[in-house]
Amino acid sequence: MSASRRYARLAVAARAFVFLALAVPVLWQWEAANMPFLAALAIIWIFACSADFRGSTRPLATSIAEAATVGVVCGLAMPLAPEVLAALVVPPFLAGLRHGYDGTGDALAAELVTVIGMTLGVHGPISSAQAMALFSWVVLSLGLGLVAGFFRASIADDPDPDAPYRSARRLLAELVDLSGGLSSGLDPEELGNQLIHAVQDVIPCRSVSLQVRREVGLTVLVRRTSSVSTNDHVEEQLSAAAATSGTAEVIDASFALPLLVDGGVVGVVTGTLSSNVVPDQIGLRSLLARLAESLSGLSVHLDTALLFAQLRDIATADERRRLAREMHDGVAQDIASMGYLVDGLAATATSVEQASQLTLLRSQITRVVAEVRRHVLTLRSQIDDSESLGAAIGSVARHLSALSEIPIKVTVDEGTTRLRPEVEAELFRITQEALNNAVKHAEATSITVTCLISPPAARIVIEDDGRGLQPGRLDSHGLEIMRERARLAGADLEIANRTSGGTRVAIHIPGDLTTTVPYLPRTKEAVA
Repeated sequence: MSASRRYARLAVAARAFVFLALAVPVLWQWEAANMPFLAALAIIWIFACSADFRGSTRPLATSIAEAATVGVVCGLAMPLAPEVLAALVVPPFLAGLRHGYDGTGDALAAELVTVIGMTLGVHGPISSAQAMALFSWVVLSLGLGLVAGFFRASIADDPDPDAPYRSARRLLAELVDLSGGLSSGLDPEELGNQLIHAVQDVIPCRSVSLQVRREVGLTVLVRRTSSVSTNDHVEEQLSAAAATSGTAEVIDASFALPLLVDGGVVGVVTGTLSSNVVPDQIGLRSLLARLAESLSGLSVHLDTALLFAQLRDIATADERRRLAREMHDGVAQDIASMGYLVDGLAATATSVEQASQLTLLRSQITRVVAEVRRHVLTLRSQIDDSESLGAAIGSVARHLSALSEIPIKVTVDEGTTRLRPEVEAELFRITQEALNNAVKHAEATSITVTCLISPPAARIVIEDDGRGLQPGRLDSHGLEIMRERARLAGADLEIANRTSGGTRVAIHIPGDLTTTVPYLPRTKEAVA
């Protein structure tokens, strides 16, 4: 049952309880003077109950309106039927349940204003007995309202298991409707280039880059540099400071400008001025202040594109995990069961020829099971924020080497700065597919992987000493998928035979892979 439905039922019960507590004595003694006030309360609460059941949400204004009308009735009834003041406890109690402590206070204030106003306006000054009765019921109303507010704050509603799907469906439908009006598209790299161009149009720079947030630190989205070496260490410090403070930072000829949206800092533009430009002469800080305002629209576009990319990655990862579960728990188990049946048949073979055929069948089943398990590993493997791209590639290489008994040597050269999550995911999948092809089809005796990462540039090379490229099958789409992934990552993909034999797969994201090498960690080598 939803929270709104439970509230509606509790509200009906509370109003009915108080109404019966008022009506039974009046009807028992047939006090005619109290009848109009009871009828008025009944009408107010019938409408309130109907509104509770019709709407999934109840605005605070509705609760205040109920409190005010109940206060009017009690103000009119005070000299004639002071026992009707008991109705004052209902609105603050229900407002506390629905809106917390603030709702209790607003409902109680509305009641006090209308009760006192109606009494003074219609009946004149309030007597001491009436004041004491009003005080008693107001204090009781306040106490019940505070209890209701505490109950709301401490007891969480049972979550609706379908609520996330309803919200997701509504948001996705809105995204589909709005996508036609996205003039700049949803490509983060294209939007990043627009931001970089906008900065370069205002500030003469020899280098400028855009870094965007990920769960751990910042990652370079776009970088443009001249042939002149830049001070990357200073820019890295500036970008971290600007992302934390949310204000522009300047050190000598280097600057960092945070891109602000409603949710905070979406990214940081860092740059170094051209060698013949003096910061004070061009008024660098005032230029950065004007840029911060002019880039606000593009910042929102970039934030939207990054969120869309994150949504796409979450959906893709979830689908891969689902397929892996189905393959492991379904197909793999069924094939393994067939192997046990073949073992039983082989034990009762009636001829040497039959035993030989069953042995061949058993070896084929074993090979298929190993192949399915390898695909399950491929589907489940992914990059998270706790490990780098190089570490993820090394991990999958170790697993494949253990399954195939083919040595795989991985050389990684990377720093702490990460590529964008969606780019890392595509490069990882391309590398994984290349390794799978080498293990499965190349008949290789050794495989090497070289990984050089210097965001936004990257280069990964997979080489084997196998039989080289073979004519493609019509039912094979592996190479086509690798090329599609390369396009999504903005990378160039080269697949060719090696002159010394075997196959070479190279993935390259254009950019400067040498300027940051001096402060990268020592190259790591591992044989899986």
